[in-house]
Amino acid sequence: MTAKPRVGEPVGPLDIQTLDGRTVTIGRTTDRWTMLFVYRGKHCPRCKRFLKKLNDMLGQWTDVMDVLVVSADTADKAQSDKVEFGWQFDLGYGLTEDQMRALGLYVSDPLSEAETSDRFAEPGAFGVRPDGTLMLVDISNGPAARPDLAELLDGMTFNIENDRPVRGTA
Repeated sequence: MTAKPRVGEPVGPLDIQTLDGRTVTIGRTTDRWTMLFVYRGKHCPRCKRFLKKLNDMLGQWTDVMDVLVVSADTADKAQSDKVEFGWQFDLGYGLTEDQMRALGLYVSDPLSEAETSDRFAEPGAFGVRPDGTLMLVDISNGPAARPDLAELLDGMTFNIENDRPVRGTA
């Protein structure tokens, strides 16, 4: 793993390709907050359960901020999951190892061809301010540790509504 991302500092910029043909740049100035969720990929059943919860409460999230979900999967794998699971969130694909490391994510090698064929990122969640700086980081070295989505949304809503300062800078 490379150096962890520093809250309060600019993110990226990271260009992420989405299934709807757009390029979303994380770290550029926008008019809304963004929550970026990184998942392990098609091979991960725990990711599917987490993303189902996100999809079920997506309207609550998008009332507050933009949401983007991404993995290192190919467009075909990402599209297959989007169709199979009915995901409504913006879904990116093709996260590169350099991008994974720029986000401070743990990177894993597949255990077998049955899992996947390429290196992939372990889970992460990143709250990005409209000015492109990082407000919140939650990363894991494996699939079992994920933030509680309702608690995370409540905290992010509080931070946004009260213009809270970045914490954990020391």
